[in-house]
Amino acid sequence: MQATRQEKINRLVQKELSEIFRLETAKTTGVLISVSHVRVSPDLSVARVHLSIFPSAQAPELLANINANATAIRYDLAQRLRYQLRRTPELTFYIDDSLDYIEHIDQLLGK
Repeated sequence: MQATRQEKINRLVQKELSEIFRLETAKTTGVLISVSHVRVSPDLSVARVHLSIFPSAQAPELLANINANATAIRYDLAQRLRYQLRRTPELTFYIDDSLDYIEHIDQLLGK
């Protein structure tokens, strides 16, 4: 079970990363990236970030691009969280495919 501090940091990192991705995707058309959930390790050194990417056909390409720019994203996050956190956690990004899974189940039930 996670501690209350961990849960607060999860929500804070999710909120700030969502804002960072919203500002960056506003420059492009037809791409939407949202942060579905964040899990920070108990020692607050690593954050696992699950992203929902639309359209899902571009998800692997966009995830590779995001992972390539993870240090720049971490720097932007650190600038936003500098008064709340002493150290910004390392970011690892993953694709959240739960919406695709739900759609697949709906298609199977429709048959």
